[in-house]
Amino acid sequence: MAAPSHPHEDELSAKTLQKRYEGLVTVRTRAIKGKGAWYWIHLEPILFQNQDTGVAKAVKLRCGLCSALFSASNPSRTASEHLKRGTCPNFNGGIPNPISSIPPSKTIVSASSSQNRKRSALSLPAPPVPLSMIGTPRPSSELVRYGSPTPLVLSGGKEDLGALAMLEDSVKKLKSPGGKGAPGQILSKGQIETALNFLAEWLYESCGTVSFSCVEHPKFKAFLNHVGLPPISRKYIAAEKLDAKYEEVRNESDAKLQDAMFFQLASDGWKKKNLSYGDNLVNLTLNLPNGTSLFRKALFTNGGVPPKYVEETLWETITEICGTTVERCVGIVADTDKLKAKALRELERKNCWMVNLSCQVQGFSSLLKDFHKHFMLFRSVASDCFKLATFFNGKHQASTFFQKYQIQELYHVKLFRVPSDPPFANNNYPYIYAMMEDVANSARALQLTVLDDSFKVFYADDSLGREIADMIQDMRFWNDLDAVLSLVKLIKLMVQDIEADRPLVGHCLPLWDELRAKVKDWSAKYNIEEGPVKEIIEKRFAKNYHPAWAAAFILDPLYLIRDSSGKYLPPFKCLTPEQEKDVDKIITRLAFRDETHIALMELMKWRAEGLDPLYAQAVQVKQPDPVTGKMKIANPQSSRLVWETCLSEYKALGKVAVRLIFLHATSCGLKCNWSFMRWLYTHGHSRAAMDKAQKMIFIASHARLERRDFVNEEEKDAELFADGDDDVLSDVFADPTL
Repeated sequence: MAAPSHPHEDELSAKTLQKRYEGLVTVRTRAIKGKGAWYWIHLEPILFQNQDTGVAKAVKLRCGLCSALFSASNPSRTASEHLKRGTCPNFNGGIPNPISSIPPSKTIVSASSSQNRKRSALSLPAPPVPLSMIGTPRPSSELVRYGSPTPLVLSGGKEDLGALAMLEDSVKKLKSPGGKGAPGQILSKGQIETALNFLAEWLYESCGTVSFSCVEHPKFKAFLNHVGLPPISRKYIAAEKLDAKYEEVRNESDAKLQDAMFFQLASDGWKKKNLSYGDNLVNLTLNLPNGTSLFRKALFTNGGVPPKYVEETLWETITEICGTTVERCVGIVADTDKLKAKALRELERKNCWMVNLSCQVQGFSSLLKDFHKHFMLFRSVASDCFKLATFFNGKHQASTFFQKYQIQELYHVKLFRVPSDPPFANNNYPYIYAMMEDVANSARALQLTVLDDSFKVFYADDSLGREIADMIQDMRFWNDLDAVLSLVKLIKLMVQDIEADRPLVGHCLPLWDELRAKVKDWSAKYNIEEGPVKEIIEKRFAKNYHPAWAAAFILDPLYLIRDSSGKYLPPFKCLTPEQEKDVDKIITRLAFRDETHIALMELMKWRAEGLDPLYAQAVQVKQPDPVTGKMKIANPQSSRLVWETCLSEYKALGKVAVRLIFLHATSCGLKCNWSFMRWLYTHGHSRAAMDKAQKMIFIASHARLERRDFVNEEEKDAELFADGDDDVLSDVFADPTL
């Protein structure tokens, strides 16, 4: 009895078959264009797939004249035995063969066929054969090699070839009612419906990147026909199908929300502004205790909304979901600026059970603005770079000298990105960073420029030119520039990690401690005084700090520390005295009124006894992330589940803990496609268009949240093109066996 095949072996076999099939198709396509063997005009590669799994199971060659199937291992031998030896009943040199069998020449005319394969024909020879000779047998001496007849000449010229192909198709359909369908197996009704559903969902989830009108493009319709699918109407996609899909997704989302005891409202987009179109998209999502997120709705604003509008919008969303049981919403996290943060504080003041947080992404990103305004080293480096960039951009002769070495070192010519406003305008810091990066990337070219004898002679009597040359030759300037850019990069990398990891509220204090440690190392590396940077960080920390950070840090079993006796205890020693008081305050506020004193007593017991070592270790188990390779918590839900199971004796404190430690410290951050914003800008005046927009956003956002995809398509495309060529295509055409 043969040993069963392993799934891995089956997968490798399927990949080999798929690659073989694609190679044969490539060879045949080239041959039809006159760059390959004659027999490919008659032989067509076919890929057979398993009906249940869709995995490739065989590659065959089909004769286009009689539909016989052969092994694809040796096409040349198949052609010799089937065509040249006369085995094929339709390969007859004395009678004109179908138009598909005419060998290709310089001119190729494509025509449709019932089997959806490309047909080719020769250009008309000169002089033309009289009409009376069309279709008559030719002398054998006129036959070309391998039995192919001389090309047909029709009265209507080469444009008749398409009509002749249609005639042949009609004859074949009459001979074989129903036809053979698309290459490979014929799709069932259920398979067709499934395929069209996937197509519709892809269009909705692309959220404006792909136009609905594309389904009626001739080439796309030809593709659908080729794979055995019927045409689809854009009106159907944009109307009843969209409505049905929206209802399906909305019902699924509502069911998940109904099953959760409480949730956190996340709001992202208040601080961003779409500079191209003036409109802004604000996403409202719901974070559930089990770690999933649900999209709720999108709002369109002009970026200049007052705090009262933010407060009313958030509260309206909560009451819309909860009705009278507003306590189900245990908090809000939003990317509000300093002014709009008043709305969060006001809602928290009015509703004592709520914990309203500012987004940590926004907090760390704001440090870049703080450095721009208050860090003197940054300001001096920015001023020097601005002077240098303006000099080489504005002085024609200096630019000429510099471009010579740009080409030599960087292989291109490019102006420095200089901000249009003064370098220290309020919101100018992104442009300043870009200018600094340009200067740093051009360091070698700049140094060679000022060492050039022609440059020295030309600017010998120019004080500004000499000052710029001295600056470029001063190593302290480059060290300071490197230090500033390194600090900026440090902050940006932490922001990227926060966006990707979306940490919970208990991780806020460790995040800021991590930043302090990295700045300390940065200071030592560049021999720069740490004090000014540390002062800026502490001011920003104080602006973002919330007492819930300390309370969640203490109550989350993930941060328990093993002491000398072997117990796993809350990390109170990591808190300042003020933060310890904040823990008591937040627990007192969040506990039920008649359980406040009980919760505080249970907190003292938690501080003294902690958690069973076995459970504490289980909560803190880490494993490498399959994407990044970083070590991450294996089961993020363990912290909450421990309080609801093995710590059930903490009845009052447990209620506070489970509602607190699951809270996210970042807003959702779903990024909208620019193409969709353009679509909204064009059709936003229509009520019907806005209704469809909301439904599409809901469907797309729901799908992206399910797969935790927070990056828009434009960023993915930029990453793809930055990676170089597509190796898959290169492998196909480079394989000598194909």
